[in-house]
Amino acid sequence: MPFLACFAFACILALFFAQVEIQIEGSAGWAANLPTWRIEKHWLLDIFWGGRAMTGYHAWVFPFITLFFHFPFAMLQQWTLKLECRAIASIMTFWVAEDFLWFVMNPAYGISRFNAHDVPWHVHWLLGVPTDYWLGFIGATFLYIYSYKQHAQQGAK
Repeated sequence: MPFLACFAFACILALFFAQVEIQIEGSAGWAANLPTWRIEKHWLLDIFWGGRAMTGYHAWVFPFITLFFHFPFAMLQQWTLKLECRAIASIMTFWVAEDFLWFVMNPAYGISRFNAHDVPWHVHWLLGVPTDYWLGFIGATFLYIYSYKQHAQQGAK
């Protein structure tokens, strides 16, 4: 049950942020029409950014979301490795869900235009979805499992 609450809350946050981005970007995904700087091609973008452009918008929004998910650590002054893994898994869940919901709820796209042809900023696709989704889902799954795993007490019968 604690996992479901955490997962659901990350997805609800993703839904709200997807709506914010739809209002900001409209039909021009990946900040294509925003008044921000862009780096379209660089070998580091291929390694760390899935081949997508780096924009000033994303340079600020990605750390903002990361800090947002880490705020409870500062507020509660509590940190453990398992909680850090849970926070990272939640960030991964958030970005995969937010990106997908951007397409589903965006009047200019919808599920029918969620494909490699209509979404050129997602460069790499596998089995009908961006490879980032697969990496995020697999990474988040392992981190969630570790973060919720209960260790058996020594000497317990």
